[in-house]
Amino acid sequence: MSTESPKSFHIKNYGCQMNVYDGERMAEMFAARGMEASDKADADLVILNTCHIREKAAEKVYSEIGRLRRKDGSSPLIAVAGCVAQAEGGEISRRASEVDIVVGPQAYHKLPDMVDAVTRGESSVDLDLPGLDKFDTLPRRRKTGPTAFLTVQEGCDKFCTYCVVPYTRGAEISRPFADLVDEARALVDAGAREITLLGQNVNAWEADGQDLGTLIRALDRIDGLRRIRYTTSHPNDMTDGLIAAHAEVEKLMPYLHLPVQAGNDRILKAMNRSHSRDSYLRIIEKVRAARPDIALSGDFIVGFPGETDAEFEDTLSILREAAFAQSFSFKYSPRPGTPAATMDGQIAPEVADERLQRLQAQINAQQLAFNQATVGKRTSVLLEKQGRFDGQLIGRSPWLQSVHILGEGLSIGDIVDVDIVEAGPLSLKGELLMQVAA
Repeated sequence: MSTESPKSFHIKNYGCQMNVYDGERMAEMFAARGMEASDKADADLVILNTCHIREKAAEKVYSEIGRLRRKDGSSPLIAVAGCVAQAEGGEISRRASEVDIVVGPQAYHKLPDMVDAVTRGESSVDLDLPGLDKFDTLPRRRKTGPTAFLTVQEGCDKFCTYCVVPYTRGAEISRPFADLVDEARALVDAGAREITLLGQNVNAWEADGQDLGTLIRALDRIDGLRRIRYTTSHPNDMTDGLIAAHAEVEKLMPYLHLPVQAGNDRILKAMNRSHSRDSYLRIIEKVRAARPDIALSGDFIVGFPGETDAEFEDTLSILREAAFAQSFSFKYSPRPGTPAATMDGQIAPEVADERLQRLQAQINAQQLAFNQATVGKRTSVLLEKQGRFDGQLIGRSPWLQSVHILGEGLSIGDIVDVDIVEAGPLSLKGELLMQVAA
């Protein structure tokens, strides 16, 4: 372990968009100290910002730690942050002596001080869940791309039986209204045209007598902000006011990610989901009545303990009935400490694999059909990055589709009008009409 203060850093983010946000904020902290971002191979400090949702998440982190050892036998300073750090705790340092810092997702604002402690030869582990403390100490947002994340809520009180989030992120907490409006303005001043509001249960955000619908309306009044999105939502928190915002706030994009997880009521109850199949579909009806062109996406888990063939068929049918434009699907895998991990009726891997393949085939078919239905439409695209070819740029439609266009004199961050002329399963091709005023 080096005893010199690191001058460069590299952050590797795993998993969800909230980890991307957290990684950006870590980078801002170290940049404020005069450190430079670097490639993993050359960095003095490497931070693995981990996620515990996927199967064998901890083992993948240990494998990555091993790969950080250099040819001369040395290693950079290594920090393991995020949800695996929270779940594994001091076991990480015991299993991987190369690790210098272990810090949970609610304590990463202490990372600079923890790095200083390590350079003094002290061990550094912090797994506190101090609520909103970190947001009070993070630097003001100063630079961003055309799209930016803004965490408004963290933690979860729902305790779905398969999920580790309540144990790794803590209880639901909501950031103050004024702080969020201030950070949103700072992001726009720093170059953001679109802001995505983030939370484990983002639509559970409630602070200072406001809810997510009223927060969205406040952000709608920020000059220079052109698009608003939010994720991830819980059906239990889809209020009438939030649904109305989809009809009334032009900047709120016509896209809703609303995980359902399964289409059978017995399985939903075993998962400790607070909605039923029918109540979920009623929410979708209300959302579509408010915004008929909305694109809906969801999350699905197949092979949950005890799931029968008939109950899996219910999941396939709700996928069709709700007409999802895209979705994310996962094969159930036990998470230590969660109730589902010890339930009877664990599904054989080959059965779960077959169900996942059938579900993904249906998801892919529906996504392709949705994309093909946009051919011939005229829409706006926010340009986010350069494409593979000269003059090609890639952006997002209001429905979060990737759109490829060719156009001279355009810049990242421009919002342009295009005609959609081709559609594939993963992206669209658009022909440029004219540039919308910046």
